[in-house]
Amino acid sequence: MSRHRDTLQQSVEAGSRFVALYASEETVRTVLVSPDGTPQIIVAPVVDGRTQSVVDLVPAAAWDEREAGDLYAIRFDGHEPMRPLVNHDLDLGSWTVPVHGHDAYQVAVGPIHAGVIESGHFRFHLVGDRILHLDVRLFYKHRGLERAAEGHSPEGGIAFAQRACAGCAVSNSLAYAHAWEDALGLAPTRELARSRTILLELERLWSHLNDIAAICAGVGFAAGNNRFAGLTERARRLNATLTGHRFLFNTISVGGSTFTLTREQVAHAYEELEAIRDESRRAWRELLFNASFQDRLPDVGVVSADVARTLGAVGPTARASGLAEDVRTTSRRLAYDDFQPVAPKRTAGDVQARLEQRAVELLQIVDLLESLLDAPVNPTAAVAGELEAAVGIGRVESPRGATVCVVERANRQIKRLHLRTGSYANWPVVAHAAAGNLLPDFPLINKSFELCYACADR
Repeated sequence: MSRHRDTLQQSVEAGSRFVALYASEETVRTVLVSPDGTPQIIVAPVVDGRTQSVVDLVPAAAWDEREAGDLYAIRFDGHEPMRPLVNHDLDLGSWTVPVHGHDAYQVAVGPIHAGVIESGHFRFHLVGDRILHLDVRLFYKHRGLERAAEGHSPEGGIAFAQRACAGCAVSNSLAYAHAWEDALGLAPTRELARSRTILLELERLWSHLNDIAAICAGVGFAAGNNRFAGLTERARRLNATLTGHRFLFNTISVGGSTFTLTREQVAHAYEELEAIRDESRRAWRELLFNASFQDRLPDVGVVSADVARTLGAVGPTARASGLAEDVRTTSRRLAYDDFQPVAPKRTAGDVQARLEQRAVELLQIVDLLESLLDAPVNPTAAVAGELEAAVGIGRVESPRGATVCVVERANRQIKRLHLRTGSYANWPVVAHAAAGNLLPDFPLINKSFELCYACADR
């Protein structure tokens, strides 16, 4: 076994968790975090376009290696078969898993869909209505944002991270800002940490409301969908009132924040949050006592704790399977003092558990926001207090799970930018969750994850 694989295996056995793998022309870098949140980068050389795969040690790196293989023409020895991910080969057999047997057939869905959503192709292998296997193809609108960011200053590069996905604008921008501040040796002040934490939770608030609405839509429960969609709209309007943008754009900067709140704005936010919490509780009660809705949720799209751990599931997906994974517990740069993730009583890893996970987190989000909004917000700039480094790592808990940003710098310019979002981490888990279920259940399973397509198409 090579040196980088030895180091990786020892770190994983000691409790470290895989969070990203990315390539350049000369190296492949694997990013791990220890149980206390300390990052570690393991560098593997690329010789004559080849390096050794690590998917046998960390299966969650499978998509990362496939992406690196497509974008940098790197061969990962031991990753067999090495199916394309970003490169859309017209040969169906090159990217799908062959399924053979009596009465097995395929159903293709997408990349163009009936709804107003991004492009994604789902290739179902079936017998009758039973899903044997699902191949997922994304990256239809891959924009090359990481390459486009190269050569930009810290301030100029944040636009590329922010625009990877509107729904995760704060999470992606903040992961980027933290990465640069880590590289520049900057530490956030307490007030800056508080302002950024408020922004993260405002983003999480509307996103969780939207996810509950989406699950209702997945079973055709229009009343529940409309109720929570209305609350989503109310939360976005609060964002617009507080920041000037429904999706909280342009509120994060490297070393600072433009987000300020007066005493009157704080009072208004507090009042709106109370109203949203009260209304969401009433709406949730209606979901609980609708038997036809509740009957559609259990034992559908199950992801066990072992599978979630092996595939690297993050966020509500992981927590609904019984893994207490939440970056907020180790976020030293944010104001999550003594934070502990919550979970419903039933963590079975199915659609019901993922729905209930959003519900319990929703109340925690409002509690967090109300505790943080105890005074006007006027963040001060980050201060020098740490050693500078050639590589900086930022990691935040997005609404869909851990988002990681790595910045390699040459002085004050981006040499390499890598952004791996919570959605990117969870897409392979969706494919696993679909297997063994009925084809008509897939829209519901997919909605219970409610992942971003744009986050992959960065």
